[in-house]
Amino acid sequence: MNINVYTESTPNPATMKFIVNKLLINGSADYATKESAEKSPFAKELYKFSFVNGVFFASNFVTITKTEGSEWSDVEPIMKEFVKGAVESELKIQLEEAAEETNFEGSETEVKIQQILHDYVRPAVEQDGGAISYRSFNEGVVTVELRGSCSGCPSSTVTLKAGIENLLKRMVPEVTEVVSEAL
Repeated sequence: MNINVYTESTPNPATMKFIVNKLLINGSADYATKESAEKSPFAKELYKFSFVNGVFFASNFVTITKTEGSEWSDVEPIMKEFVKGAVESELKIQLEEAAEETNFEGSETEVKIQQILHDYVRPAVEQDGGAISYRSFNEGVVTVELRGSCSGCPSSTVTLKAGIENLLKRMVPEVTEVVSEAL
């Protein structure tokens, strides 16, 4: 198979989405630090580049966060070539495949919230090179975790409040607020 790589900018100017024409992973994997990449040969190799400051994988793309002071115009061609070579040589993303969990737990309201996040919010967030995880629901407040390009993105607060919070309030009347858990 001939591997093609193209890029898409994300709402976070520090991240770029490198999309390939092959499924890379079922679910997602976030390697926000060099230390966390020890169990990922692919992420570990990416962190060897001095300008890489974060790595996130989902379905058919890898989102790379660059360091401050580096310019996408300088590093994008290098990363495209590296990603192409890594995918062609089948460099592993995870040493052990983690199954994507879609069994939701908790009260009827919690299950409904998790289902909405999974069905409606997750695909939209993934399009921007990020991921969202449900953490908890307590006294009307839904806590989520944002990863990938969403982590530290200037527009993630708008996404969280105007998008996710409004959707959940409309579909689950018990929800009064959505907050993001800091990593």
